[in-house]
Amino acid sequence: MKKLSIIIVNWNVRPLLADCLRSILAQVDLAETEILVIDSASTDGSAEMIRNDFPQVRLMAQSENVGFTRGNNLALQVAEGQFHLLLNPDTVIIGDALQQMMNFLETHPAVGIVGPHTLNTDGSYQSTRRRFPTVLTAFFESTWLQNLAPRRLLDHYYVNDAPESATVEVDWVQGSALMARRQVYETIGGLDEGYVMYSEELDWCRRAKDAGFGVAYLGGVHIVHHGGKSSEQASARKHITFQQSKLRYFRKFHSRLAAECLRIGLLLGYAVQLIEESIKSLLGHKRAMRQERIQTYWQVLRSRLKVN
Repeated sequence: MKKLSIIIVNWNVRPLLADCLRSILAQVDLAETEILVIDSASTDGSAEMIRNDFPQVRLMAQSENVGFTRGNNLALQVAEGQFHLLLNPDTVIIGDALQQMMNFLETHPAVGIVGPHTLNTDGSYQSTRRRFPTVLTAFFESTWLQNLAPRRLLDHYYVNDAPESATVEVDWVQGSALMARRQVYETIGGLDEGYVMYSEELDWCRRAKDAGFGVAYLGGVHIVHHGGKSSEQASARKHITFQQSKLRYFRKFHSRLAAECLRIGLLLGYAVQLIEESIKSLLGHKRAMRQERIQTYWQVLRSRLKVN
């Protein structure tokens, strides 16, 4: 059995994936580590690059875009490591971050999942630690109303009461870099494939905590995450998928009524944005940008944010 399985789901971010793999190979012992890349039918030569330049990597090339959640599950089914690291392809490992994460899990048996202190491309802090959201949090968070939210509400959600450099218990950490002990997967199973992308790590951490595993943020362990380079390739779909995943979580862990109230509130928000952008477009203010936003918000409204 390997000590660590590193799982990367890739879609059309070849240069960033290469940087990520180089940062991993600079610090791991391949006798104890396996690297699995699930390539979702990329058209940018990612699979060929792995075959030619990174023969140490186990490539799981797919004939279609299987999505982030399904891709991770395909790898989790065959991963041999004592620890499983779900890692985005647009990340760079700094120093001995992987070893530090494993050391923490080895010395804290009650903790099942950890996440590192994540930095943006410019070196600034990227918030990846969270407490579980309430319906009110979800109504404001990552919407056009976020700046109007009560500060205490979002400070609690983003764990702003603890320093960025602190190691603290949290409810969940983002899936851009999430390490779990093997027992977590064996106990609760893989990611819920009802989430194509977004909120799948929230759901997984929620199920892990319900099963008795702790979740921790490690402020002294660093990675860089360039952020959203695959998902930003499809703007309207990103909005729809993000909000549908949010709604699925609330339907699953709260109630259908809570999810339906949230769905209506989100749709009203998009309708207001559509009207605002239409007025600005008619006035000739940055018309091309306004038209793009109008198309995006209209597609969101047409989807009705229905959750299967």
